[in-house]
Amino acid sequence: MLTFPNAKLNLGLYVTAKRPDGYHALETVFLPLPWTDALEVLPAPKGQAGTSLALTGRPIPGEATTNLCVKAYELLKADFPALPFAQMHLHKLVPIGAGLGGGSADAAFALRALADVFELNLSVAQLEGYARRLGADCAFFIQNKPCLALERGDVFEPISLDLRGTPCVVVYPGLHISTAQAFAGIVPQAPSISLREALGQPMSTWRDTVSNDFEASLAPAYPVLADIKAQLYAAGAAYASLSGSGSAVYGLFPGASEAPALAWPSDYLVWRGQL
Repeated sequence: MLTFPNAKLNLGLYVTAKRPDGYHALETVFLPLPWTDALEVLPAPKGQAGTSLALTGRPIPGEATTNLCVKAYELLKADFPALPFAQMHLHKLVPIGAGLGGGSADAAFALRALADVFELNLSVAQLEGYARRLGADCAFFIQNKPCLALERGDVFEPISLDLRGTPCVVVYPGLHISTAQAFAGIVPQAPSISLREALGQPMSTWRDTVSNDFEASLAPAYPVLADIKAQLYAAGAAYASLSGSGSAVYGLFPGASEAPALAWPSDYLVWRGQL
């Protein structure tokens, strides 16, 4: 089975409280982004000892055995001891450490593919339960549709938001920002306007009402993030923002026939297309 794990964007991201378990409570909207990896999952050939994962494309730190796709298999194997070995191949295109959820998507799509290939007959709720054990935002990619995400980013509420067909530019300047560093400058607080209310207004108002708490936290150390955002607004974006804890910055261009082709440094990774 060949699948294409897609990235995500955050529309607004508020760190609202510190939880007793050490995690932070969030309020954000997840939006699927069609910048994809490719993941193939097959039954292992006869005689193969164990589940294997081949990695190609962009380099992924660490050994293949520690990859979330392998951990997804091991999670299922613990509950289904007769689960056959699998042969997986991940071709990585979505940048790592960009705030786009690429690794989480790979894990969730691996769960879905393994369940289908080996006919485990798992419900959506069961798949989301496994995904939550792999990472805070992994469960989003099981249903993979726009939603309001709360708590650790793994409690979902439906939201009436349809941006399909909207031209979009995503710019990744090659900065890897650790989660610890991103949270270091955050002071949790509730937003003055709820995200659901703000996103219910025309996109022309979002620039003033929808924000990502990590932008102010990271701005002193990474002025390039504000520079990219300013360039997207100068090119006509109705809304631009950091995604997740960065370092990818995106711009939305509703009403345009296509996303503008802007000049960026050669070491940046850029995605242009429609949501």
